[in-house]
Amino acid sequence: MGNIEASVKLNEFEGTVSINEPVLRYPGNPILTCHEVNKVWAYEARLHTYTVHNAGMAQVTSSTGKNLTIMLFRSHIADGRSVIGKAVSGNGLNDWMVEPRPFLLPATENDVYAEGVDIKSMIKWEAGGVEDIRVNQVGKDLYILTYSAYQEQHPDRVKVMMAVTQDFKTVIRHGPIFQPDMRNVVIFPEPDRSGRWNALLRANDKEQEVSGLGHIGGSFAQICAGSAPSPTGPWKIGNLIMSTGHGPSAFQAKIGPGAPPIKTRFGWLNIFHGVRSTMAGNPYSLGVAFHDLEDPSDPSKIRVSAKPILMPSSRDCLVNESDYVHVPNVVFSCGTLNGQEDTVAIYYGGHDTVMNLGLANIEILNEICNLFRVDPLTGKHQYSL
Repeated sequence: MGNIEASVKLNEFEGTVSINEPVLRYPGNPILTCHEVNKVWAYEARLHTYTVHNAGMAQVTSSTGKNLTIMLFRSHIADGRSVIGKAVSGNGLNDWMVEPRPFLLPATENDVYAEGVDIKSMIKWEAGGVEDIRVNQVGKDLYILTYSAYQEQHPDRVKVMMAVTQDFKTVIRHGPIFQPDMRNVVIFPEPDRSGRWNALLRANDKEQEVSGLGHIGGSFAQICAGSAPSPTGPWKIGNLIMSTGHGPSAFQAKIGPGAPPIKTRFGWLNIFHGVRSTMAGNPYSLGVAFHDLEDPSDPSKIRVSAKPILMPSSRDCLVNESDYVHVPNVVFSCGTLNGQEDTVAIYYGGHDTVMNLGLANIEILNEICNLFRVDPLTGKHQYSL
């Protein structure tokens, strides 16, 4: 089969993608950097930031009827912790207006909490920083925020916290979505045919003992399902549905959820991340999968591509010569949005340093999953060359 092409469009940004080049990078990348943020946050030296990346995304309508794109971005500050800021654009491309205060800082007693939350425990767990937020829209005006929170005194101890907002102004913290250490959680925006809500998650350490499930984690190489009677929980860890580690692969070392799934005619679109170990480091790439619309947690109905849709390049981190670059050779997405004409807008961090945008076409992504299909539970190729 040849190199099929299709068009993509997000407002004034449009072009063509193909099987070989499935993501069209925005020529105006990066769309937001630390320099724009620091101009707004200059009033507080302790908020001086060195990165803007891994942003959760949402499309909302203002009180005046104007369509707005909201970006909740992660930024490293000088002491090594991360905070979450907010920027708004009228077209999702440029002219991002950064809000003067961070959207989410490590928890304090002055924050708003849901009933029953252990506030002292929350403060302890978030003291090491908050990062990589996902905006999971689960109703017309209800957004579940899932984000990673790090302990300050224990390296690599991280839980995924859940918060709720309706207006991106008031945030109600609900605490850990799961008790085991967790690094990535995204929620499907609709319940399945049984009325159950579903999520994708990845444990944070190599193996954790979970009651009723035994060991999960798989050396960061497994994505499990999660389920709950409502989007705010209580959430339970379910079965293994995606795995990697089978021979040569762009996702050989790690795999994990990226952006919240998008509903398409081909199934739930899942843009995930994967890592390959090389002699020169561990490049992060973006992968693609489609889940069944009625039963997204059934691995027998998941189509996964062995071919990444976006691999890191020098174009993904265009910075000044003296700028800090946090982690070279990384592309990572925490948010995607629908564009025009089967377009998916992928907002992604470049080298954990700047925010970028690329456009993909749903039909092309679907065809990639058909052409380069692998077994979701083993990563073994299901096609021949």
